[in-house]
Amino acid sequence: MPFLVLWPFTLICKLVEDSMPFPKRSPDVVVNCAALSVPRACEADPAATMSINVPSTLLEWLSAFKEANTLLIHLSTDQVYEGVKSFYKEDDETIPVNVYGKSKVAAEQFISKNWSNFAILRSSIIFGPQTISPVPKSLPIQWIDGVLSRGDKAEFFHDEFRCPVYVKDVVTIIQALTSRWISDGERMQLLLNVGGPDRVSRAQMAETVAHIRGYSTSLIKLVSASSVDRGVRSPADISMDITRLVQTLRISPTPFKEGVRLTLEAEGSG
Repeated sequence: MPFLVLWPFTLICKLVEDSMPFPKRSPDVVVNCAALSVPRACEADPAATMSINVPSTLLEWLSAFKEANTLLIHLSTDQVYEGVKSFYKEDDETIPVNVYGKSKVAAEQFISKNWSNFAILRSSIIFGPQTISPVPKSLPIQWIDGVLSRGDKAEFFHDEFRCPVYVKDVVTIIQALTSRWISDGERMQLLLNVGGPDRVSRAQMAETVAHIRGYSTSLIKLVSASSVDRGVRSPADISMDITRLVQTLRISPTPFKEGVRLTLEAEGSG
């Protein structure tokens, strides 16, 4: 049976606390989800951001095994791109505009230099149903639904674009990579944009929720991202070309509207 680890470092800390033995063989796959990912928090503490987001401890741990042959699947971000055009490709230059993006570029470079078997996934906004163990942070579709369901007017950027990806597509991608490694045993060095097929603004995201739920779109106030000081620079358009993803894994991510419908159905009728 494949030995898979979902990393953050707290997993290893738990093993130590419980006095459990460390695994005697290297994991077949490690999915690295550990990150300080709130851009404003990253901007406030660059040192901590680099320490957490560059997986030096993880690679040190993996390298300690006699036969270090693990596939490392690393979650990166669309914020490695500058945000001055539409549909970035993986080979485009990375020019991040904030500390969070810079830390993720540094992580990608560190992995590429120090590990020979990896898949780096540059994810856009991940959305979907609440997890079995609810996460404390606000989820994007649920937050929009909550605001509009109360009849509250809210501001949404009309000029900041992303390619949000449905969470179950991310899981499918990770499963496909894992299966390829387990069945073929050929080391990979993959860099993939992981976004949905639709380029949408924050306002369009809200409009989609409103249309599906039947809320009035008059509640959605369009504003420019440049009019709001968020304490950190945010790239304007980091929509991504996902051609390589589709061609490499034969996976077609869920359209945004369908993903929102599935998310809201899972959350109940509201």
